[in-house]
Amino acid sequence: MPASYNEGAYMFFRNAQIKTRTFDDRMGDARTVGFRTESAGSGKTRVERNGVACVCENSGDETPRFSTRAGVVMGGEIGTLTDGGYQKFFVTPSGKKKPAQAHELKAIQDFQEDLREALGMTSLYNESLGTVSNQYLYDRVEGRDQGTHNKPWQ
Repeated sequence: MPASYNEGAYMFFRNAQIKTRTFDDRMGDARTVGFRTESAGSGKTRVERNGVACVCENSGDETPRFSTRAGVVMGGEIGTLTDGGYQKFFVTPSGKKKPAQAHELKAIQDFQEDLREALGMTSLYNESLGTVSNQYLYDRVEGRDQGTHNKPWQ
């Protein structure tokens, strides 16, 4: 038998080693497709592109988890999408607020889809339909999100 035949047989039966991608590998993949990453402290990484950003952290099994959902960058902070019932707003942790515009919502949706693909994450159908708000504060239900409430019959 020729030597190349034996080598080919060896290659056929050899078990290929599967390399597990680390969190840092995935962040490197995001950088190669145009995202900017920087440390956000305590093991978190801020990912940004074209005025949209989010914060990712290692979920423990080397896969990323979004600790802060994607939102518009407002003065260095990430403004998260809030539904006011009559209009959507971006609200920062310090309280800055601005109305959301259609092109910003589209930019967030594109950002999320591209980032999930770059990180090798599953993209769910319902998340791909449109932009999801982080908080829902309808003006007709004042105080809904604070404390306990009396029932109408009390």
